[in-house]
Amino acid sequence: MSEEEESVLPKKMKSQTIQTLHDTIDREWSALQRTACQTAAGRALWNHVIHDPVADVLAGESFLKSLREKISKDKLNNAREVSGVILAVRTLWFDSKLEAAIKSFGEGEAQVVLLGAGMDARAYRLSCLKESNVFEVDFAELLQIKASLMQEAMGSAEQQRKAMVAKSVTSVAADIRDGDWLEKLQVSGFAPEKSTVWLLEGILYYLPHLNAMEVLQTIAAKTLLTKTVLLADFMNESSASLSLSTYHFYSDWPDQLLEALGFPNIKLSQIGDPDANFGLLHDPQNLFNRLRSLPRSTKTNPEDGTPCRRLYLVEASGSPKQSI
Repeated sequence: MSEEEESVLPKKMKSQTIQTLHDTIDREWSALQRTACQTAAGRALWNHVIHDPVADVLAGESFLKSLREKISKDKLNNAREVSGVILAVRTLWFDSKLEAAIKSFGEGEAQVVLLGAGMDARAYRLSCLKESNVFEVDFAELLQIKASLMQEAMGSAEQQRKAMVAKSVTSVAADIRDGDWLEKLQVSGFAPEKSTVWLLEGILYYLPHLNAMEVLQTIAAKTLLTKTVLLADFMNESSASLSLSTYHFYSDWPDQLLEALGFPNIKLSQIGDPDANFGLLHDPQNLFNRLRSLPRSTKTNPEDGTPCRRLYLVEASGSPKQSI
């Protein structure tokens, strides 16, 4: 690492413990698990709009360096879309919809379940979670290293509790590709009868089709029990085809899919829409605005012959009174 890059790193990043933990990540984690650090790197380098206090520590040096180089190159080339902007917009969309969902529940405790939580730190940065019990579900080894990194970033358990904005945070070691993740969630204190927001950010398309559908069906069934909000992003088929070895689940019409599963209220957005822009997409000719101008049924862009690769941001909700 150059002296200039070294100077960019905050002092806490130079901790030997943090470096050792990230060496373990680089050496032992699967490609799927490492996407948690890539996401954290995006939040760290777009921190002027996301305000994540620990994203850099959770991302690690190698992922920060890689994305920083891409951003510098994009700015040098006057790119219409700077690397990481889609992640920043996606994060802010989930933040805003999460806040709105909790407000819609009214008074009283709410639950927020982060499936495939990764290196998420919303419990430490979103004030809307102050009356919410947050459950972070992910691989055991990921949650263990995340806990160690959080300790290095924030200090003792007592210091972490003081820094925490949410009412509580519970780590749930489970693989959502297995059939027992809901049981493990309930054993950890999740109350099925309480109003719940289910947040699935950047996770569904990594799951095999059968597993993704099982997760969505499980959440949809909760609308018969209590106020339930699902926030999730979906790739269309063209996006998933970018890497068939990485991406598995896709939906060209996630709004229709969720309606068929039993959600009575569904709103779909695309990157660049009024509620999925946040002033970060300045060029009217950027990729996302060009896609939005085309019908969703269009598979190939008539202007240049490229596939129409879309990311859908979807909010679905229901309650016992609305069950269909």
